Amino acid sequence: MADPLVKAGDRVLLVSEEGDEFLIEVREGKFSTHLGVIDMKDLIGVPYGGKVESSKGVSFYVLRAGYVDEVFHLKRKTQIVYPKDSGYILLKLDVKEGDRVVDVGIGSGVMSYLFARAVGEKGRVYAYERREDFARMARENLEKWGVLERVEIKLKDISEGIEEKNVDVFFLDVPDPWEHVETAWRALKGGGRFCTVVPTTNQVQRVLEVIEKLPFVKVEVWESLFREYKVVPERLRPFDRMVAHTAYMIFATKVFGGDEGESGEDKGDS
Repeated sequence: MADPLVKAGDRVLLVSEEGDEFLIEVREGKFSTHLGVIDMKDLIGVPYGGKVESSKGVSFYVLRAGYVDEVFHLKRKTQIVYPKDSGYILLKLDVKEGDRVVDVGIGSGVMSYLFARAVGEKGRVYAYERREDFARMARENLEKWGVLERVEIKLKDISEGIEEKNVDVFFLDVPDPWEHVETAWRALKGGGRFCTVVPTTNQVQRVLEVIEKLPFVKVEVWESLFREYKVVPERLRPFDRMVAHTAYMIFATKVFGGDEGESGEDKGDS
């Protein structure tokens, strides 16, 4: 099979031999950098992994933009879930083809993008956001990343309730998650997985206090610490600085406490 070639509309990562990076969408016109100007028509037809040259004679490798590239070059107004956390969240929640996922607090759309990629064409992501500017920004990003048709964005505060029932996954990224844990429990199917992220330990405690009162099992709190190394064989060592604490991740799995039906609704006195 022939190597894939760059075409108009592709999102590509340009990497100089010195490591400078620029993420662009290939279209008509020119792209200016401090290393010179690149005529984007010169990119079309170049094989991925190939090179183009700027007006200053600087060579750039042309690579396909990946998820991490998109995240770290993203124009945003909100704090994002870092890749070191989001990858673990995706695995712990076991998000897969055909799943139905509720994502509350869509922000820039990063987690909705990951969920949408994982659920595939047969799955669905229901993304709730109470701020219109965030919802609009997320919609633009999801469209740019090619997964908008898998995400249903709802401009609504979930304190007013949600429509979805028997979902596989419920992800909560809001300032006051303890207020919405019960809503998550009711929306999940039996065995459905829950996750919320918070930055401080006192928030973790408040979430755990609510979780303890509901039929959840496999309750866990995690923090991930990653450290990058300098890629110099003769002087292999960590970078002096690292992205240390980003968020605490709280996970739980829904079960039935005995007074609920299979839908998760309280049977009441009937």
